[in-house]
Amino acid sequence: MALTGRAALLAALGSLPVGIWEPSWTGILAVNAPLAVACACDFALAAPVRRLGLTRSGDTSVRLGDTADVTLTITNPSGRPLRARLRDAWPPSSWQPGTETTASRHRLSVPPGERRRITTRLRPTRRGDRRADRVTIRSYGPLGLFARQGTHSAPWTVRVLPPFTSRKHLPSKLARLRELDGRTSVLTRGEGTEFDSLREYVPGDDTRSIDWRATARQTTVAVRTWRPERDRHILLVLDTGRTSAGRVGDAPRLDASMDAALLLAALASRAGDRVDLLAYDRRVRALVQGRAAGDVLPALVNAMATLEPELVETDARGLTATALRTSPRRSLIVLLTTLDAAPVEEGLFPVLAQLTQRHTVLLASVADPHITDMARARGGVDAVYEAAAAAQAQSERHRTAEQLRRHGVTVVDATPDDLAPALADAYLALKASGRL
Repeated sequence: MALTGRAALLAALGSLPVGIWEPSWTGILAVNAPLAVACACDFALAAPVRRLGLTRSGDTSVRLGDTADVTLTITNPSGRPLRARLRDAWPPSSWQPGTETTASRHRLSVPPGERRRITTRLRPTRRGDRRADRVTIRSYGPLGLFARQGTHSAPWTVRVLPPFTSRKHLPSKLARLRELDGRTSVLTRGEGTEFDSLREYVPGDDTRSIDWRATARQTTVAVRTWRPERDRHILLVLDTGRTSAGRVGDAPRLDASMDAALLLAALASRAGDRVDLLAYDRRVRALVQGRAAGDVLPALVNAMATLEPELVETDARGLTATALRTSPRRSLIVLLTTLDAAPVEEGLFPVLAQLTQRHTVLLASVADPHITDMARARGGVDAVYEAAAAAQAQSERHRTAEQLRRHGVTVVDATPDDLAPALADAYLALKASGRL
């Protein structure tokens, strides 16, 4: 129960003349006794809170940056009308900063024996599961002097999925894939390694593609056409160790890696390849295997939703052993990790041969665009020192990338905005050259 501001205001206004003209206990009692009776009547006429029925419905998932609507149905089984204010509590990251008060508080009026619905609109600022907290209801009497207050538990979970902002690049990458497959009017020769069909020879075709047996059975020269390999296995390995927690811009490196992994998964599944996911630091954080082409992207998005960087050093040996168990046959292993010299030289290099001996390895790393800006800075002593430090950092990354390339690893090093399309281009280049 709670007194309202209206009751306090009436008590103050009534006590003011008593204090001026008749400052006595009798005067105070004369003013406050009727007010107390009015508050008691108001309390008795307010609808009880504990008997209310609350149920939820609405969205159970939303992409980061979009809005989710969760509907709360309030049923009033009592014989008194419900005049109430309601607070629908969710974690602070369920709304944009500064909008929580407006979004979570509602006014409602429910006649006896009826129900009403209110909608709470969420706009989460972080990935993961957002679980509803308590619903606090303050029920007022007809005079608005006294209120009943209580809390109810109405469980509901909204899963905030990765935004997948790189999906805007998917149409152009699919167009390139169709060119490789020969499904467009663009003539591509000498790409792919799987036999597709025979066609008539035209000047300019590679003579090595002539099928002499087919030519002998017909009156024209026949050549073989090729298409990129299909039904290859791709394992996306997300490093969720401490290096993935570093922020580049407004988001951790892990978020940029996940966005690039989703674009590659969408492209590879359209190309007829099988895509699995492994997230690892010192143990398996997520594992998605054996999904059909139509189910792989939803499964990856759902698995990535709850991933968070762990402030531990990644166990490169454990990661390699788990990847080899997950991919017993030859595969394309895409490592989304760091290019920093120390973690690569101390962790990855000692076990890299185990991966490259059996699999094709592609390493993708998120570069910090601020380092590039620092390297261009001039105009003062501090700016020159910053430029020198940035140039040294860039030189170390280039040296590490070259060492990886000498071990047979394809390296993609790009800023968060460019990493996803660059990784997709690297995959298409490997597919076109028959290295999968």
